[in-house]
Amino acid sequence: MSAVIESAAGQAAGRADTVKVWDPLVRLFHWSLAACILGAFLVEEGDTAHQLLGYTALGLVAFRLLWGVVGSRHARFGDFVRGPRAIGTYLRERLAGTSQRRLGHNPAAAVMILVLLAGVAAVGATGWMQTLDAFWGAEWLEELHEALAYGLLAFIGVHVLAALVESFHYRENLVAAMVHGRKRALATRAHGPDDNAR
Repeated sequence: MSAVIESAAGQAAGRADTVKVWDPLVRLFHWSLAACILGAFLVEEGDTAHQLLGYTALGLVAFRLLWGVVGSRHARFGDFVRGPRAIGTYLRERLAGTSQRRLGHNPAAAVMILVLLAGVAAVGATGWMQTLDAFWGAEWLEELHEALAYGLLAFIGVHVLAALVESFHYRENLVAAMVHGRKRALATRAHGPDDNAR
């Protein structure tokens, strides 16, 4: 019995050291989009399932664009999208090993997010265009759709690798954080007065 109490106390203490960062809709979006992309690659191109997965992915991107404006703090583009100077500064600090850990996305991750959203939109749009009479049988469009899809897959690979590198560097499982939504609280308030706000 005491082992159960100690375990529960340990879990509560561990939870007290974390803060909620990713809201349920961000997490649902992330994993739903991943499932759509994986599914679209696994099913036969041109099948109804492939098309439905593509349209669902487009709908998810539209949702994320809206949620990036009206969503929770760390979901908003204003929280993490920065200009070229800030991105360059972050990359220099990261290479020098002096970058500070952030609760939300870092400036480089923001670029990747925008590239991935644009990539999904482009793949989905070119897939939809193939269903239109004006582009029916257009081989160039089919080739463009396929090239964009493989380009998207390459960027997803970079995204996954970066998440693993950052997880190792900061000793924090970022994949798990995108499942349960919690991350380790910041040790300092260097990034603003409410960075550790629950």
